Amino acid sequence: MDHTQTKPKAVNVQNLETVYQGYFRIDRYTLCHDRFNGGTIGPFQREVFERGHAAAVLPYDPITDSIVMIEQFRIGAYAARKSPHVSDDMSPWLFEVVAGIIEDGEAPEIVAKRETAEESGLHVKQLEKISAYMVSPGGTTETTHLFIGQVDSSEAGGLHGLANEFEDIRVHVVSADDAIALAESDSLQNAAFLVAMLWFKSNREALRKKWLAAT
Repeated sequence: MDHTQTKPKAVNVQNLETVYQGYFRIDRYTLCHDRFNGGTIGPFQREVFERGHAAAVLPYDPITDSIVMIEQFRIGAYAARKSPHVSDDMSPWLFEVVAGIIEDGEAPEIVAKRETAEESGLHVKQLEKISAYMVSPGGTTETTHLFIGQVDSSEAGGLHGLANEFEDIRVHVVSADDAIALAESDSLQNAAFLVAMLWFKSNREALRKKWLAAT
């Protein structure tokens, strides 16, 4: 990587306005910022999708070596099928990790445990951080704090979700080998699940040994 260029340091926001407020919020920025090779670029405008920040959990049972997945409808996946780059037969019901929005004053770990209970009916016994990443920094501030959580998969199953949030969530339990194979196939469209499974594949044996020792 070339570190010889001057890194940009300054951002000058000339105007910030909320142009839409509904289920989500969209802000419009008018700004300038420093160039890598000196000088300034802008002013220009960018809209930013303010969705909030999320905590997500891959539920894992080290005793049975099983992964718990959830399945639910996603409007973005449904709308994406209008694009010629998305297959018409792609289902808007996606296989996912557990996830939820972090409210003001909440710790991501607390949200991770709460959402696991709400969306899968499972209690998280131990929680380990995988990563924190920006979902799509070209257009949204959203970050995902991604964890893996120890659960008892024998308690998994059925339908879950909050009625007042119009959630209809189905729970699936699959072997770790099958979950890895699913992540390596072309049949998943959920980035958090793929990131979590990439980490899990590399850390599976060490994590399982650690959690079984503590059981």
